[in-house]
Formats: sequence, C-alpha cells, structure tokens
Amino acid sequence: MTQQSESAASTAASTAASTAARATTGTTATTTAPEAGDRGPAGFSASSEVPYAPPAEPRPLAERRVWPRTFHDRLTAPLPGLGALARFAREGAVRPGREGLADIPRLPYDPGPLPRVDARTVAVTWAGHASWVVRIGGLTVLTDPVWSRRILGTPARVTPVGVAWQALPRVDAVVISHNHYDHLDAPTLRRLPRDTPVFVPAGLARWFHRRRFTRVTELDWWEAAELDGVRFDFVPAHHWSKRSLTDTCRSLWGGWVLTDGEGQRVYFAGDTGYGHWFSRIGRRYPGIDLALLPIGAYDPRWWLRDVHCDPEEAVRAAQDLGALHMAPMHWATFVLSAEPVLEPLTRVRAAWEKAGLPRERLWDLPVGGSRILGRPGAP
Repeated sequence: MTQQSESAASTAASTAASTAARATTGTTATTTAPEAGDRGPAGFSASSEVPYAPPAEPRPLAERRVWPRTFHDRLTAPLPGLGALARFAREGAVRPGREGLADIPRLPYDPGPLPRVDARTVAVTWAGHASWVVRIGGLTVLTDPVWSRRILGTPARVTPVGVAWQALPRVDAVVISHNHYDHLDAPTLRRLPRDTPVFVPAGLARWFHRRRFTRVTELDWWEAAELDGVRFDFVPAHHWSKRSLTDTCRSLWGGWVLTDGEGQRVYFAGDTGYGHWFSRIGRRYPGIDLALLPIGAYDPRWWLRDVHCDPEEAVRAAQDLGALHMAPMHWATFVLSAEPVLEPLTRVRAAWEKAGLPRERLWDLPVGGSRILGRPGAP
C-alpha cells in the first residue's frame, strides 16, 4: 500500500529495540537468522558470493511462536523521514489526473469460469489486485484475498472482483504477504470458515487468533510449512508493514513460493520494490514456473521506488527469479497512486518485448482471467 509515515530516526531507534529484544528473549524468541549477506542495503553485505543453503525443513503447522517486538531491522531502505514527508505534502500527487483516469472503461475485465483441474494441474485465476485463486497440488489457495468493494483510505474498486465468491471451490488455504489494508482485508476473511489453514508472516498470527482462526501458521523468511503435499515457503520482499498508528513493522512482510509434489512452483510476490532479493529467491528455489509480480502503484517514483516495482523492474525481477512465466498483478483494481490507470500494462508489455522474452510467457491476464500451467517439462 502507498502509506509511508515513519521517520528515518524512528527506524533507527526501532532497529536498536529489535536488537535488544533478540538479546533478551533468549530461547523463547523464534526467528530465523538470515544468511550472511541477506540484509542488503540496510547495512549488510549483499555479496553474490554467499553460499545458499537448501530450503529449510518444513515447520509444524499452527505452532505458537514468540517473535521480536519489531522487524525494523528487515527493512532494505529507511522509511520516509520528515524531509520526504514535507515534500510529499507539497507536491505528492496520489491519484492520476482526469486524463489518467479516462481509460478506466478500457481496463481489461473478462471473468470466466474457473478452469477444471486435477491434482497434477497448476492453474491461476486473477481476482484483481494481489488476489489470486491458485490451484496447485489438488488445493485451492487464495493469495491476499480482497473481495471488498472498498478498502480504508482508497476510492472504490475500478473493476469488479474477477471471481464471484459463490463460484469458489472450497478454499483449502490462504497466504498473506503483509498487513496493509489492500492485502489483509477483514471483511473478506470473515467469509471463511475459522478452521481454514492460513499462512502468514511472523508476528501476524495474533491478528487472526483474535478473529478466532484456529489453524494459523506464521513463518519467518526462508521458513516453510507443508499442507497435503504442497509446500509453502515464505521469502523476503522489499517492503514494510503497518496497520495502525502504533504497529509499524511489528509484523513481517514477504512473498510465498508454492511447490507441489511434482516440483511445479509458483512464486507470489505480494508487495515489493525491486532489489537483490529476487535473484536470491531464484537461486534458492530454482525452476519457478510462474511469477505473480506487481506492476502498479509506482508513481511518484521518488516516493514509492523502495516499496513498489514499476513495470520495467517487474520484468527484471522475473528474469532475476529465473521464472518461466510472469503474470502481472497489483494494478487495474484500486487507484493507489498517480500513474495513468492503463500505463502499467502498456509499459510491462514494452519492457517484456525489449528484453527479448517470448511473448507467450507473459500472462497479462484481464481481471477474472485464468491460465493453466503445462505439465513439468512442457513449454
């Protein structure tokens, strides 16, 4: 989401608090220490010489864990300081002008029935924004489900949801990337049975427990859990978290790598800027068949560069990941920033062509559109 409201000074203070928390919580705090070189520009080496361990063994589902009070030390860029906030107050355009909104009727929207799948088939359907219906390993998984017409602080959707809630098969699992309102939507989640398995970033389980969800698995970066033969790995992102005035970076943020029993692999980025994490994810999880990557909410660039990819960066990210296919998301749903509403699609297509990548491997779906992944080894 586009709200950024903490100073660089508070970031430094919270980083110190996090370090102190880790030192005093002893064996009760459970956090996976990132490998050497994994912290990037926040004062840690990003050397490509770092050896990469294989993916971790899956952790138990729904285990209760204790985390540090803050994850400020995971930021790869400082949150905006007072100078940036003052500049934004002076000149920050947060919505497109009239010309930029004129193309709303042309936004791609073409809902259809969900594809028929079996346990060996991977299929994705874009419900809009960062919400996907992922069919993998015989499971139906929702990513960052937002079926609401409106979210806090943002105008109503400019395209309807691409999949009617009533048309969904039984939801076997939900993955959440972070706690911003356009990715963690309480009204949508209230529609789910409370025993639905939910996979969330470290520090976010308590939000679900307060709402009586009983099967909540929270993971740190590079950790994994497994459900009915499908592996859920939580991976880093260049972003942050905040849901109220007092919880900045109190829970983690990241993306998810879903892998079925045949090795078919889907990467869901959530919200992220461009940076070193993509190549590291690609090295640790080789053979990503499909990358679901954000391409919108990037203007003004000076304000959003650190936390939201632009279309050209999303194409670079797909290449860094070594992904066979890319499906754009995080556009054509909510107007969160100042770029013209149709520009992300135009730019991502141009960037894909400029990179010399096969056109059929860019899955630029309309809202409501679906694609089926070929069997392992197929194009």
